[in-house]
Amino acid sequence: MPLERRLSRSMFLEMEVVELRQLCLTPGGMFEPGRYTASELPDIAFEMGLVEKLPASGSPPEGDRAADAPRGE
Repeated sequence: MPLERRLSRSMFLEMEVVELRQLCLTPGGMFEPGRYTASELPDIAFEMGLVEKLPASGSPPEGDRAADAPRGE
C-alpha cells in the first residue's frame, strides 16, 4: 500500500517558491509542473500532495527575473 503525502497550504509562506510536481487540473484552470509561489496554486494541489518545498539555497529560483537582470559592477 503506497504512502500518501498530504500537505497543507498553511505549511508554506504565501510568497514562498514551491514546486508543483505533477499536472494539476481544476475547474478554474490547468497548472503545469514547475515553480510557483504558494499563493498561485489552488488548495487542492496541496491537499493532493502535488506540491513540494524547494531546498533552501542562496541562489534565486529558475525563471526569477531578478536573477536574469544585468548586475552593476
